[in-house]
Formats: sequence, structure tokens, C-alpha cells
Amino acid sequence: MGDIESQRASVTTTDGVTISYIRAGSGPDLLFIPGWSQTAAQWRKQLVEFSQNYRVTAVDMRGHGESGKPNYGYRIARLAADIHDIINQLDLRDVAVIAHSMGCSIMWSYWDLFSHDRIAKLILVDQPALLTADPTWEEGIAGNLGAIFTPTSSFEYSSAMRSSNGAAASAALVAGMKTPGMTDEDFSWIMKQNLKMPREHAATLFIDHAAADWRDVLPRITVPTLVIGGSASLIPTSGIEWIASQIPGAKLRIFSESEAGSHFLFWENASGFNATVYDFLKQ
Repeated sequence: MGDIESQRASVTTTDGVTISYIRAGSGPDLLFIPGWSQTAAQWRKQLVEFSQNYRVTAVDMRGHGESGKPNYGYRIARLAADIHDIINQLDLRDVAVIAHSMGCSIMWSYWDLFSHDRIAKLILVDQPALLTADPTWEEGIAGNLGAIFTPTSSFEYSSAMRSSNGAAASAALVAGMKTPGMTDEDFSWIMKQNLKMPREHAATLFIDHAAADWRDVLPRITVPTLVIGGSASLIPTSGIEWIASQIPGAKLRIFSESEAGSHFLFWENASGFNATVYDFLKQ
């Protein structure tokens, strides 16, 4: 699997940042967008599989992985603009986008800001419409929407990341994204990928990500959409189900605990995840 990760190139965004991406295969375009502080390499189990029948592209967002790490632009809207630059510079057309976690928010921002005539399908993996609950909400709303932070807890976590214990704070959060069945070797590798993003930038982006509310975008999505979640994820399945209920015609797939349905289900159950995506792409 290491070979596919060496197939890298880059584009330069409109504000001068180098964005690294992995590209392989030929055929219809698939674009993989990772989550917060994650990397293109974390899609490698999908890239190896899907590059046999598709042209796959996986992106390191700014500040992440092997991409440039400027001191600006760590907000969802700018990351959406980076994806817009990538799609246009690589001339991706009729592209199916597979987005995980914050990658979903990036695509919701993209849908809000840009023409989406190049997007053919969306696969949205384990991201609620908003992460931070409004303290004035009536009881039960936060749970239904899958909002797992309060304003206080999101800022406390951001502060912890900026501290001298930032790496440990990050590891504690990421540990909640896996099942106990993940090997120590895999978890260590995932943390190595996570920490390629400077903690100061990760903290800045986290606050912008946690504060965003995408509920008004969902009903305006007009392409076939598959929404995926997991019963063993830190994101409540109620929030994932709500996403699917708001996107016209969306399909829903919840991976159970026995199916390793964690936040990293695409890693822990790659065969099941890949089969689900294949089935959707063929429809």
C-alpha cells in the first residue's frame, strides 16, 4: 500500500498554498477528502481498492499531511475554496466525492459557495450538521442532531491543543474515534498522521469547524447522496440519521458495533465500507 502513497503531485491555491494530493488509477473520478487533522494517506485502503476501476484523488488539506502549512486560512470556507481549486485545476468532472468527518463540512461549504455542476455524487461519512450545541436549546435537541460539544468544551479542547500537552490532548480525542479492536500499531500510525498538522493550526481550524451549522445547506443538495455512520462512533447515529433525512433522496448506512462501526470505520472495516461505496457508485 505504500506505493500508492508515493504517487503524489500538487496544485497551488489562489492564495498561494501548495496542496499535496495522491492520484492513481483511471476511469471515473473519485475525490477523497479526509477529516480534521487527518491525511490523504489515511484513505490508502480505499485508494488501493478503487484505483483498479476509478481515477482516485485524495487530498491533504492545507496545514495537513504533506501540504503547505501557512499561518493563514484555517477555516472551513477557505478549505472549500481549496477543493474548488483542486477540482478545477485537475479538471475533475462528474466526480463522486467521498468525505469523512470535517471533510463533509468542507463539502457543505463548497455546495454553499460554488457551482456544483462538476459533482455527480456525495458519500458523507460520520459528520453531524453541527458539532456544538446551543445552550439555549430545549432538552433532547443536541442529541437528535448529534452535537457532541458545548461552547465551553470546544474552547477548552482548543486551548489544550495549543498547550505544551497538545499532542496528548489530541491522542485522547482520537482514541475515542476507534474501537478497542484497532491495533496499537495502527493507532500510532494514525496519530503520526494527525500530528503532521501543527497543533496551533489544528486548534484554530477546530474552533471554526466546531462552530459551523450546516442545517440549511442539506435540503439544497441535489445529487445522489449516501450518508454513512457507525454505532460505535463518538458521533451519535441520531445525528447521522438526521442528516440523511434532510438531504432529498439520500440513502443511509449505519455500521453496527460488530461491523467495527467507529468514526474510523473506513479503516477498521475497509472491506465493508468499500463494498457499500461500490454498490452506491454503481446505482
